[in-house]
Amino acid sequence: MNNIGRAARVFGSFWWDFLVGDTPELFIAALLIIVVALLLRHDHVLAVIVLPVMAVLSLMASVLHGRNKR
Repeated sequence: MNNIGRAARVFGSFWWDFLVGDTPELFIAALLIIVVALLLRHDHVLAVIVLPVMAVLSLMASVLHGRNKR
């Protein structure tokens, strides 16, 4: 494998490990929260209600998933 390919693979592996790590469900939840925030950028009242609820629900789901895994 050439040096450019190896560097690209290492770079991609670093970002995958940094962003996803061992909890891909939190990465997907964060992406979903960002998308919803972009969609609600003009409705501030609804955004103030929906986004924190989504964050808390995603963290609770992650904790329950981790508890069941153990």
